[in-house]
Amino acid sequence: LDLETAARLARSARGRARIVALLVDPEDELVLDVLEQVSPDIVQLHGSETPERVAAIGRKAKLPILKAIKVETAADAVEALRYQGAADIILFDAKAPKGAPVPGGNGIAFDWRALENVRGRLGERWMLSGGLTPENVAEAIRLTGAPAVDVSSGVETSPGEKSPDLIRRFLHAAKTAKQRA
Repeated sequence: LDLETAARLARSARGRARIVALLVDPEDELVLDVLEQVSPDIVQLHGSETPERVAAIGRKAKLPILKAIKVETAADAVEALRYQGAADIILFDAKAPKGAPVPGGNGIAFDWRALENVRGRLGERWMLSGGLTPENVAEAIRLTGAPAVDVSSGVETSPGEKSPDLIRRFLHAAKTAKQRA
């Protein structure tokens, strides 16, 4: 989104939802512009930012930093441990297929067993994403112990079109899984 649109959307959601600014390998100028114009509550970094870069953005933003880790294998998941202390929350997302137009939101799940070696090492400061739907989110939570989940394309009827019914079903399935855990 352009900054003007992002700022308008943030104003309409402020007070009703937390505002997350999702950035991919941002330059300092963009980070500062987003902070000033959008005034997010959280900054999500979804690119190839190093732990040092994530920490530097965190110092500039003075906000919680959510760092997405792209997972295809267990070794990819272990990479998240390098970000402890730099990011406040780790988001495990599926690695985008070659040629994908965006780094996330591709509706692809990864093998959740890839998180087995990091599961107890991040405390409650992590989230699961990638290909989650109303049909699979409960199983994903049960298998991984995820303290939180993130969804986008899994509740869409077409690209960018969120379905209130799918959102309700997703929330019900996630809450039910947490109650049984």
